[in-house]
Amino acid sequence: MENIKFSNRDRAKTIAKFIKEEYDLVVIGGGITGGGIALDAAARGLKVALVEKGDFASGTSSKSTKLIHGGLRYLKQFDFWLVKEVGSERAIVHKLAPHLVLPEKMLLPLIENGSYGKWLTSIGLKVYDILAQVTGDDKRKMLEKKEALKLEPLLPKKILKGAGYYAEYRTDDARLTIENIKTSLKYGAAALNYAEVKGFTYAEEKVAGVTVKDLVSGNEFNIKSKYVINAAGPWVDELRSMNNSKKGKQLHLTKGVHLVFPYKKLPVKQSVYFDIPDGRMMFAIPRGKITYVGTTDTNFNKDKDHVGIDLADAIYLLSAVNNMFPKINLEMEDIISSWAGLRPLIHEEGKSASELSRKDEIFTSDSGLVSIAGGKLTGYRKMAERVVDRITKKLEEEYETKSKESDTENIPLCGNVGFKKFKHVKKYIAEIYDRIKADGFSEYDAWFLVTNYGKQTDTILETYSKLKDKDNYVRLIKAELHFGIDYEMVQNPMDFFVRRTGRLYFDIDSITTFMEPVLKEFQSVFKVDETQIDAWRDTLLALIKEHSDFSLERV
Repeated sequence: MENIKFSNRDRAKTIAKFIKEEYDLVVIGGGITGGGIALDAAARGLKVALVEKGDFASGTSSKSTKLIHGGLRYLKQFDFWLVKEVGSERAIVHKLAPHLVLPEKMLLPLIENGSYGKWLTSIGLKVYDILAQVTGDDKRKMLEKKEALKLEPLLPKKILKGAGYYAEYRTDDARLTIENIKTSLKYGAAALNYAEVKGFTYAEEKVAGVTVKDLVSGNEFNIKSKYVINAAGPWVDELRSMNNSKKGKQLHLTKGVHLVFPYKKLPVKQSVYFDIPDGRMMFAIPRGKITYVGTTDTNFNKDKDHVGIDLADAIYLLSAVNNMFPKINLEMEDIISSWAGLRPLIHEEGKSASELSRKDEIFTSDSGLVSIAGGKLTGYRKMAERVVDRITKKLEEEYETKSKESDTENIPLCGNVGFKKFKHVKKYIAEIYDRIKADGFSEYDAWFLVTNYGKQTDTILETYSKLKDKDNYVRLIKAELHFGIDYEMVQNPMDFFVRRTGRLYFDIDSITTFMEPVLKEFQSVFKVDETQIDAWRDTLLALIKEHSDFSLERV
């Protein structure tokens, strides 16, 4: 399978195309919702342009809990429709990208005075299985105390009564986003990062396009389009204001914080979904070298471009973990990384952050701007389908253009070539390990490559074989970087270390190790001067400090 070139080295060409063409649809926002919409619309034959003011997935879509999960807690809110939809979607998204959406057993401990009792949990998980059409080995099991402790010896023996055991999926949200966008290119979509919408253009009082600022060159340009979809996540209301249409329902932003620990400090054997004393629930999820925990749910009304973690967030999560796993005594200095993201929910009067619905909503302004907000990572494909259904209906009414039905449930994402099931992915990981172990690489390295890139690992290893560095690890990271620059629109080292590879969260030390060779490679590819390289180095060092240093100076 040939990879489609998708590179910022062709930026001028992409912008020239944007200026020249007239599109059926401009999508604002390169997160999972925008990426899903671009793929759905392009696959139906619409001419699509997508613009994103930062890097793809740089907002909410790189900072979720990174689970494609059915939302068990929505059963408690009697939101059966949501459980049914996202529950069914899990299996579909796994099928589209089994290398990226990995099966993950989830343990739900039942504890004395906990929020889930045995009977209710058993019924709840049964309903969950039925609504989400779960089959075979993935069906829920109820475990006795002894069985639960065998599966997870770290659980609190004294207050443990048993556990529910059920199936979920784990993903990398930023990779899922970029693969949706790359797949949309196969159907003729065009996309650009670092391209900020500064305003709308109108024809007869209807939105007829957008004015965009290229944040790399500083130039502005217009894109003409029949329709515009505002899928800007936490920034949806800003764009509605720009369009003078921020009326009626509005966004309610809540913050979710996650902390990362070395796996040896929190060696859970599989994911655990557990009670905390204030009645909320929390996840502890092992992933390669680390285990991460989350999340908080607090109202947010500060700077959306800089979502920080304060000491109170960290203390809250630490004490919750120490409370559930009494043998573990985590401290501040054990935190090796972290992230915080915003949930763009729909405001409901009188409801607390945790009670707000995770349903998505679509708003259409008088001038025809279509905005979508709310929703969950797991439901991105259905959200995209719903909003593109609206656009195709409008195209039919106003332009008598007939479009196809959505078929994204049958379109494998980039990186999935021939993976029908997860066992095929495991087989491919073993093959990759066989190919690289003689050069001193570990099984973790093979797992990392395949669960990030799928079959695109072949392209990376081809480049690796041509590079000349003495250090094989430097050679491999350079090969990854070249793949990111040529096929994934990497514009700067932060795109690469944070969003394309997740190293800031899952392997933070590797940034320090490989920072200099990566900066050097950027210098040679993009022909930038020392001043730019110094600025990038400073940004990376500041990111590492901000995400990992929880000493008291933070207060």
